[in-house]
Amino acid sequence: MLEAATLDALARLLTQALPQGLGIERAALLLWNRKLDSFEALTPGETSLAAVRPEAPAAVPDAGFLLADGALLPTPAGGEGVLVPLMARSGVVGMLVLGARRGRRAVPLRPTEVRLLTILAGRAALALENHLYQKELISSERMAALGAMAGMLAHDFRNPMTVVRGHAEMLLEDGLAATEVRAQAELIIKMVDRLDRMTGEILDFARAGARLARRTLALRAFLQGLAGDLERELPGLTIVRRIEVPEAASGGLDEDKVRRIIGNLAANARDVMGGRGRVHLFAQVAAGAEGEADILVLELADEGPGVPPEIRATLFEPFVTARKKGGTGLGLAVARRFVEDHGGAIELVAAAPDGPGGARFRVTIPLGTAAQAGEGGAAR
Repeated sequence: MLEAATLDALARLLTQALPQGLGIERAALLLWNRKLDSFEALTPGETSLAAVRPEAPAAVPDAGFLLADGALLPTPAGGEGVLVPLMARSGVVGMLVLGARRGRRAVPLRPTEVRLLTILAGRAALALENHLYQKELISSERMAALGAMAGMLAHDFRNPMTVVRGHAEMLLEDGLAATEVRAQAELIIKMVDRLDRMTGEILDFARAGARLARRTLALRAFLQGLAGDLERELPGLTIVRRIEVPEAASGGLDEDKVRRIIGNLAANARDVMGGRGRVHLFAQVAAGAEGEADILVLELADEGPGVPPEIRATLFEPFVTARKKGGTGLGLAVARRFVEDHGGAIELVAAAPDGPGGARFRVTIPLGTAAQAGEGGAAR
């Protein structure tokens, strides 16, 4: 009983193996549902608990005896079956109902069988309680994961939605030239497309299957464009650029994920600087080890107060935040996930002696090809 690996295996022992050993025609296992204050029948092979319905009384054998304190007591209901309470540490966790025995007898069980059944009922109750606790734990973990995902969606959608709203309001202004209307509409479409891609990525994150959509990018042009986009998407932020990447350098990256990595770092920097300030972006391509791909090295440093010592060790864990009004603590966790999808690393490093003095992050990403999917995933 105690070694049954699953709830289904335990149900088979109690409703099939045990009755067969006792020569009993049929049995039913009823689980106590504390939320509904009712018993539910568990049928081996089913993935969920099926509630006992009044219109199907055959599901549970008639019980004319109750097993209590190691003795069989007759019940007013009559019948030849036996009702066996399953008492665990938390109380009654279920009932085992044994049907009539083959070759009908006045008393369905011998004294030695009653003692054996009492011992088995105790073991079964403990095993059942453990399995039910495990199911509750899995359920609570799923709810926690859903909560984390909801927070992640809210965090990642905030900036694009702000851009969409801002440019939609600008379209309402009178006297806009056709070229201005077109430019605003194109940016709105771009942001909506990004939201759609982000939704797909969040679903991939939920399935625990990291996927990369690598394509070959001209690195210098990509990083220059990214810096300009961040200044438009995050009003009040100025990107000081030092992009030491050769004009001809290229590499395979998931563009959207790299944008979100740098975007999350920049958004955090703006928040800790009170909504406006400068972020220093440094980029270069470093040679990889022999036989390995080159590495894109990115550094972002702000001019804020820096990272508090008490959260440095857990900085990239979900829900860790400080000095940010309304922060969710998911930005750096998402950034780390996407860096690791590329097979790279992200770390908080000491401020440079001649640097701005705030928080400074270094991101290293191996440059692949468009045909590669990186570590832990497959190309879309």
